[in-house]
Amino acid sequence: MAEEAVLGYLEKNEEISDSGKFADEKGISHDEIVNVIKSLNGFQLVDAQDIKRERWGLTKEGETYAGAGSPEVQLYLAIPPEGTTREELQKKLDPSIFKIGCQQAIKNKWIEMGKSQVSRKVQHVDDRVRDLLMQIQNGEAVNAEDIDALKKRKLISPLIWKGYSIKKGPKYAPKRKKVATDLTRENLLRGDWRELEFKEYNFLAKGQPTEGGCLHPLLKVRRQMQMIFLQMGFEEMPTNNFIESSFWNFDALFQPQQHPARDSHDTFFLKEPSTTKMLPEDYVERVKGVHESGGYGSRGYGYEWKREEANKNILRTHTTAVSSRMLYALAQDFTPKKYYSIDRVFRNEAVDRTHLAEFHQIEGLICDHGLTLGHLIGVLEDFFSRLGDLVDMKPTMILYGIDNIRDLFGHKVDLGLIKRNPLCRLGL
Repeated sequence: MAEEAVLGYLEKNEEISDSGKFADEKGISHDEIVNVIKSLNGFQLVDAQDIKRERWGLTKEGETYAGAGSPEVQLYLAIPPEGTTREELQKKLDPSIFKIGCQQAIKNKWIEMGKSQVSRKVQHVDDRVRDLLMQIQNGEAVNAEDIDALKKRKLISPLIWKGYSIKKGPKYAPKRKKVATDLTRENLLRGDWRELEFKEYNFLAKGQPTEGGCLHPLLKVRRQMQMIFLQMGFEEMPTNNFIESSFWNFDALFQPQQHPARDSHDTFFLKEPSTTKMLPEDYVERVKGVHESGGYGSRGYGYEWKREEANKNILRTHTTAVSSRMLYALAQDFTPKKYYSIDRVFRNEAVDRTHLAEFHQIEGLICDHGLTLGHLIGVLEDFFSRLGDLVDMKPTMILYGIDNIRDLFGHKVDLGLIKRNPLCRLGL
């Protein structure tokens, strides 16, 4: 209906000078007229020019006063001819109406406000504020002085009206011809493709945004650490098993079985499978002997070592469990090696903004004959010199300005953060 009205009017007239007035004359919503004009303008059926007009509209507070009256008149009418107490008057009015009404009524010299008694000073008042608001609401003219007064009280605000003036476009027609967007099999069979008018391609239109994979900040920092180890000649240990036996996680590292770290308050134990059945028996016996009686310069712990404790499966509490496996394997056929690992470990800790029940641990070891403390100091100096600014940080959180670890790792991570953070960092 709106499209027919616009095209039909332009068939007999040169111009629609104001889309707002045109909508009122035709009894059609201006929003509907505007949508049709935009569409017709896009197909060059009409030529549309913007029109902007500023007018005044009521704020929410102004709308309230236009309906119920200004606060000063509401307060004046709430005072009986014989007067009333301040407390009684407050009970009759909303606190904001009472406060504003008192200020304006005293300013207008309508009331007398004593310490305890409130009385009228005039016999009759006109609600000029309400009258002005009603005039603005009805689109009537109001003088500049009254506008300034209402603006100061924040009862009105400027509104920008937008519309169009319209003329015939280069492809004007009294009725829009529907253009085809696709050439179908049916068009070819019927032969009507010869009469079809096809929509022009817009070669400047943007396509759908391409979505690519994004690297997590934690993976970026991890990769930086990996590169440092690789540059120093280390090779990575296999750390893909999150489940570990207590033997490799604790006993092979000679942590006594009664140590508090092996308690359920610090370690996650598996229910199924609860125990392991794959341990090197010869090595188990040697480890048991050192725990109970000592050896290799150690006095041992002097307690009865229990195999059932060593068999318990857990979520590894450190990647050193992997190191203990690698050292055992290396001892079977020794060659000098430099190993490192960076992977997840699990602790039964209270979760807060800086702690989770899982985190990443970095570890490295060097095996060779003739190593001294000097070699260790040299390796540490080399490693930390390559770290640069990361030496003194909780690295990933500080690098990326994250103050809650749950925003970095876990199910609450904002994927937008992953997409927005820098592709790489230079200088490390």
